[in-house]
Amino acid sequence: MNTLDINQIKEYLPHRYPLLLVDRVLDWESGKSITALKNVTVNEEFFNGHFPHKPVMPGVLMIEALAQTAALLSFLTEGRKPDENTVVYFLGIDNARFKRPVEPGDQLKMKVEITRCKRGIWQYHAEASVDGQLAVEGDLMCTMRSAADASQKA
Repeated sequence: MNTLDINQIKEYLPHRYPLLLVDRVLDWESGKSITALKNVTVNEEFFNGHFPHKPVMPGVLMIEALAQTAALLSFLTEGRKPDENTVVYFLGIDNARFKRPVEPGDQLKMKVEITRCKRGIWQYHAEASVDGQLAVEGDLMCTMRSAADASQKA
């Protein structure tokens, strides 16, 4: 089993609190798939406003957590860690569906599979569940660019 703890994850992702949304990688297989966790706590800053009377994790942040998990899989598949000149762009999402709310105390289990990689465009199918119940799913696209190329179209 290939695992990563939070310190190892931070070697691959430039995100930091409050936007680092992957806490642990449970398993990954190069070129295929990854399973990771996000522990959702009441202390998350977004719960202050979404919503004070009934805290729910915003769907856009669930998608971002899946995109971060996908980026991890891409770097692990390429066998490299990003440097300060590497930028990962989230290019798009198709077929996004939200199936259940995610609340404080939940553990979001994220599964991402590579469906295609061609000319630097990575495509994935991504799902996140809580206690075995699907919370969100979608098909993601990302690309990696050098910072020098960051202002050019992907």
